[in-house]
Amino acid sequence: MTNKIPQIVCFGEILWDVFPDKKVIGGAPLNVALRLHSLGNSTAMISKIGNDAEGKKALEHLMNVGLIISGVQTDALLKTGEVLVTLDKKGSATYVITEPVAWDAIENTPEVTDLVKKADIFIFGSLISRRPKSRDTLMQLLKVSNFSVFDVNLRPPFYSLDLIVNLMRHADFVKMNDEELIEICRQLKCPFSELEASAKWLLSRENLKGLCITKGADGAFLIYGGQIYSHRGYKVKVMDTVGAGDSFLATLVSELLVRKSDPDRSLDLACGIGALVASKAGANCEISESERSLLRHNPEN
Repeated sequence: MTNKIPQIVCFGEILWDVFPDKKVIGGAPLNVALRLHSLGNSTAMISKIGNDAEGKKALEHLMNVGLIISGVQTDALLKTGEVLVTLDKKGSATYVITEPVAWDAIENTPEVTDLVKKADIFIFGSLISRRPKSRDTLMQLLKVSNFSVFDVNLRPPFYSLDLIVNLMRHADFVKMNDEELIEICRQLKCPFSELEASAKWLLSRENLKGLCITKGADGAFLIYGGQIYSHRGYKVKVMDTVGAGDSFLATLVSELLVRKSDPDRSLDLACGIGALVASKAGANCEISESERSLLRHNPEN
């Protein structure tokens, strides 16, 4: 067993984002974990990599940054995951996700169960459930989680409405973007079309403690403690959007759920960090305290 007890455990993909000119370590849950760690949170990752050069490079990187890696497994046959990333002229990304890969076969071991039992918060996404092995492990870990955060990530063809609803019912807090909210509510035959009304309907339907909806450059809104908090976002010149939503979620979790900060302040910081990441290259770019301070005092907000 690990002798380090994390505050937060992230479960899901470790992979390499393959751009036309480079490879960058990524995967939404790992991006969230790395940003949480950079914000001062004791964070562990549960995933699986291949016994190959890319897996060894990934593990070395996680060790160097100080993430708790006792939940990272190695597969003898399946290779480390890759995603082919294409950016349009506005920096928005589209993805081609290879399969099967090592993170499709995460096993439920005493090590990973212990990590989740001891952590305050367990964060997971929907993509990890595309194949039975990792999906079964996730469902077992959700039974021992103290507080579960579900990061919805609708990547066709790797999801179904039944899967998304089932995962929401095992979560305490859910984050999704506005397009995902519209799609889910449409399939569930929500009687409302306006975003906030739809979100309140979904939160009540699934008995969630909190729900956050991101709206890209237009900011986000949060339903928490019976109140709605809104932020119109920060205007930045976008370099690429890869990982911006992951850093948004990491900041929101760190401020709202770990530090118990005011929801308005938590949402402001989350929008700021997400915008800063979108203004830079890569999901795990460095964000300085001076940059955060400048965004907090931006007169447009």
